[in-house]
Amino acid sequence: MEALAERLSHLDREAGGALRVVMFYDTLMRRRVDLPALARASAGLAECVAGIRLHSTGRTVRVGPDGRQAPVAQPAAFATAPITLDGEEIGTVWLERPGPPLPLDDLLLDRLAIAAAAVVERYAPAHTTMADPALVELVISSDSDQAARTRALRLLGFAADQPIRVLAVRSQLPLDHIGGLVCPTRPVKAASLADVGVILATTVDPAQLPPGVRAGIGAAESPDESWRQARTALRYTTPHQTVVHYHSLGALALLAQVPKDAARDNPDVATTARIASNPEDLKTLDAYCETGSLRRAADLLHLHHSSVARRLDQIGKTLGIELTEPTGLIRARIALTTWRLLND
Repeated sequence: MEALAERLSHLDREAGGALRVVMFYDTLMRRRVDLPALARASAGLAECVAGIRLHSTGRTVRVGPDGRQAPVAQPAAFATAPITLDGEEIGTVWLERPGPPLPLDDLLLDRLAIAAAAVVERYAPAHTTMADPALVELVISSDSDQAARTRALRLLGFAADQPIRVLAVRSQLPLDHIGGLVCPTRPVKAASLADVGVILATTVDPAQLPPGVRAGIGAAESPDESWRQARTALRYTTPHQTVVHYHSLGALALLAQVPKDAARDNPDVATTARIASNPEDLKTLDAYCETGSLRRAADLLHLHHSSVARRLDQIGKTLGIELTEPTGLIRARIALTTWRLLND
């Protein structure tokens, strides 16, 4: 290629220059540069300010010919070219040349746009945790086709062969902070959809979730199915069990499919709803159902076991259940869980 460029340069200066531009960007792509490096190299080649902007995140890289970040002020007009990936425009590149455009500017912009698309495909648009909610929704929606889901994952920075874990989260903490804790060293993206936070991660360490964060974790390989599971698991979280893995629910997951009218009409659930009107009784029943032991429930509540025993005796009479019997404990657990699902 270099020999051909050298020969053409003697015959046609513009053709030789064009080949050198193509070779220049081919070399950059082989070296796997990132967006800032690509912008710096382009600005140096063009001898003017070069810029790259991605629509999904708003990230803008703008560099002067000296390799430094260019001042904020921009000229009124400059040459641009779209960045396209899989037929979709995902961003823009441009040159800010003070004078008239040079003959090779169009080619340079074309090659810069191609190189920028390759960088996005390889590294994702930005090294941030928060993501475009529309892209995240494409990933987790059951209405998305596989091509759209794959493209969205690529734009978010996930490789095609990477497994994706999905978390449904409720918290007052920023989602990007939570995402960075559960997956600190590998790709992770977060977005807020309605009243629930979504975290997409390649690995998840639930032990790193801060206190007060409630999270459901999906188990399926497909992101849309994993999201459905994560939402379901989130409904089973309690003040004591703030993180629930869907696979740990087993047959309990079936309770989420019980019609609401049927659940409300169940005598155990209706009585549990009355008990729940008293916060102390609710805490006591919850602690006992979680631990299955009077003494462990007392430890959890920081009360003497005799006080807990009296409360449980009264709660059992209200429910019409012998809570100290295995069957009674199972009934109480199911009733309490169903009541919580109704009020989620």
